[in-house]
Amino acid sequence: MYVRRCASVGWQLLRDAFFVYVTLLKVLIPALLVVKGLEWLGAIEWLGEMLSPLMGWLGLPDAMGVVWAATLLTNIFTGLVVFFEVAGDMSLSVAQVTVLGALMLVGHSLPVEGAVAKRAGVPWWVTMVLRLGGALMLGGILHWVYAMGGLLQETAEIAWRPAPLPEGALAWGMAQLRTLSMIYPIILGLMVLLAVLRHLGLERLIHLALAPLLRVLGIGRSAANITVIGFTLGLSYGAGLLIRDVDAGGMTRRDSFLALCFLGLCHSVIEDTLLILLLGADLTGVLWARWLFACLIIAILSRWPDGWRPERWKRACA
Repeated sequence: MYVRRCASVGWQLLRDAFFVYVTLLKVLIPALLVVKGLEWLGAIEWLGEMLSPLMGWLGLPDAMGVVWAATLLTNIFTGLVVFFEVAGDMSLSVAQVTVLGALMLVGHSLPVEGAVAKRAGVPWWVTMVLRLGGALMLGGILHWVYAMGGLLQETAEIAWRPAPLPEGALAWGMAQLRTLSMIYPIILGLMVLLAVLRHLGLERLIHLALAPLLRVLGIGRSAANITVIGFTLGLSYGAGLLIRDVDAGGMTRRDSFLALCFLGLCHSVIEDTLLILLLGADLTGVLWARWLFACLIIAILSRWPDGWRPERWKRACA
């Protein structure tokens, strides 16, 4: 009986993970194709020119506009490659690199992650306002603090340079296939981990430990696991599991909306933060300041306007 029950649970986990995987693929593949099309049409250069005037307001050289543009439309790694192409022998301070890193960490991969968030219930306009506006606001705050206090003005020491990205449609396609093929085992592993934690009774302890923070953010306990996964590993993984819970009725749309908004501002804090630190950024600015900023914005969002009714959340998520 025990073996049969374990086999049944294992089969159910495989099916659930496959459902989440297919759901994500339906969003990710079209979004990736759109991104590549935008690259071919020169959208990165165009957006870089649009963003260049804002860089001076943040204490950055105008050339950093194209770096953030590449990050917004593709991902942080591509943004780093572009950074080394346009920066050349340019000398940037730790403060400047930290401000640029904050922009890249909050505002990146918008076509792909925005599409995933849309499928999970966050409208495009919310993603754009939250992540573009949030990136500029956080970058502006950091720049003001560093400039007023004369902080982190020493030259940044770069610890690593990424290799140039392979050129050609075939190389790009193979790279995307490798990335997409890794999503299923990661999702399955996360679902197995959650099942084990639930079986051992540790899931409840995690919820209790996170209860004070979730209360401040206005997010229910049902979103605790998803928030932790997205916070540490990335928005797409957290959103994929969140879609499953919302569709199954295990999470309210209000909680999913707030959790995704929080993850939009602060996710994948391990991998993405390490990449930015390799540029010589300050840990306090790109990790702790970003986390506190995300908590503050979501705490305000969850309480404004007062008395938001469930039907208003449904309209917001429509």
